[in-house]
Amino acid sequence: MIFTQFTGEIAALFAALFWAIASVIYARVGTQISPLGLNLIKGGIAIALLLLTIALQSGGELPEFTPWVFGLLPLSGIIGIGIGDTAFFTTLNCLGPRRALLLETLAPPLTALIAFIFLGERLSLTAWGGIFLTVLGIAWVITERAAEMVGMPLRLTRGLIFGSIAALSQSTGAILSHLALTQSGISPLWSTLLRIVGGVAVLVLALPTQRLSPAALLKPLQSRRVLGIIILATFFGTYLGIWLQQTALKFTAAGIAQTLNSTSPLFVLPIAIAMGDRVSWRAILGALVAIVGVAMLFLG
Repeated sequence: MIFTQFTGEIAALFAALFWAIASVIYARVGTQISPLGLNLIKGGIAIALLLLTIALQSGGELPEFTPWVFGLLPLSGIIGIGIGDTAFFTTLNCLGPRRALLLETLAPPLTALIAFIFLGERLSLTAWGGIFLTVLGIAWVITERAAEMVGMPLRLTRGLIFGSIAALSQSTGAILSHLALTQSGISPLWSTLLRIVGGVAVLVLALPTQRLSPAALLKPLQSRRVLGIIILATFFGTYLGIWLQQTALKFTAAGIAQTLNSTSPLFVLPIAIAMGDRVSWRAILGALVAIVGVAMLFLG
């Protein structure tokens, strides 16, 4: 009964868990491959996994959906995956997984702001208090000078810029997906595929600007270790993570889905401790303040 009643909420929590796991894994190869290249490779792997799942689930039969849905979901992928994920991988390289995920908690208040401007949704004083607490908690943690990973330099300004771009892109992509999923009968599985196809398409178009040849792009994959890490992280973070995110956006309100998706920092902290990373009380309290702020935003 509880799984039927809270399908979207449970899906969002598992998406947050899988993104936390994937972010820690991606950080291990982030210095060996460019953010755009990593985003393109994991997108290609995810498309293959999704096509296999669709073939096994429905025999590859195409669903019925209107042209506007067919356009809206790839656009969501272009913004949320093509731009957002590339910016997020850059943030990982600059700040490390814990701070990068905490910066991503900007996405829920940004979603509320976009909804206010374009959908006319008004926020209560409690909600605006949640925005303040969220930003305060994020700022508290990311300005901490303690090194997060051995040998990883902290580039705060660059990380803040790309982290903000990632959060804005994720918010916009989530709203577009929510509109398509709730205004049509398309399944979360197909919406995931269309989103990722859109994201990969824009990355392919961006390749010439990065001066990345196919040989240079695929060179890191010659290492079985690097290839295995990318496949594992893609399975959790892109294939399962985005599929669960789309399920959440289908079965619950966009605000609730974004709020629960932003709980990745709560999952990444025990992962960091298990990996031997020192987590200060300041980081723990900052994460809690940010999550309380996010909860206030949508409870309001």
